[in-house]
Amino acid sequence: MSENQAITDHQEDSLIPVNITIADRSYRIKLAAKDEEAVRKTAALINQKMVEFKNAYAGKDMQDYISMVLLWFTTEQQQTGQNLYELEAIQNQIDALTSSIEKAL
Repeated sequence: MSENQAITDHQEDSLIPVNITIADRSYRIKLAAKDEEAVRKTAALINQKMVEFKNAYAGKDMQDYISMVLLWFTTEQQQTGQNLYELEAIQNQIDALTSSIEKAL
């Protein structure tokens, strides 16, 4: 057995089976125990948004609601990513100023 295969086997052994329900469908997935809470919270948020869109846009089918949630979720992720980029730029400026102050002292 190669080293890579041994690592892959070990990673698979450390995964736990979890049942997740999204849009009234149940999915059995394997994931690391440390990720379970985050995955469950994400699934709950998706289901909550599905309900919100169902209430706001009655008469659509499930695929429409899933698409709306996907668009919402992706937009949220992009905005969060942009905020992280802005924070990184600010942190770089702070580091540069700190360095200049330390040199002046």
